[in-house]
Amino acid sequence: MKKTPSKRPAAGMRPEYDFAGGIRGKYVARYRRGTNVVLLDPELVEAFPDSKSVNDALRALLAIATRAETRKRV
Repeated sequence: MKKTPSKRPAAGMRPEYDFAGGIRGKYVARYRRGTNVVLLDPELVEAFPDSKSVNDALRALLAIATRAETRKRV
């Protein structure tokens, strides 16, 4: 016994999707600037609860690495 193929929805938007109050291009500038999304492992989330703490830690690490590299060259 074969299943009858299900009917495909009609082309276009469903009636329950109402974008009448939408603003075209509202986020286009933010999209064009780009973004970097980084996923932290669960054990790191406790140490770095927000983006500020991650950025502070990375800046400190970069400063240490830069100083170590500068000392290596001399």
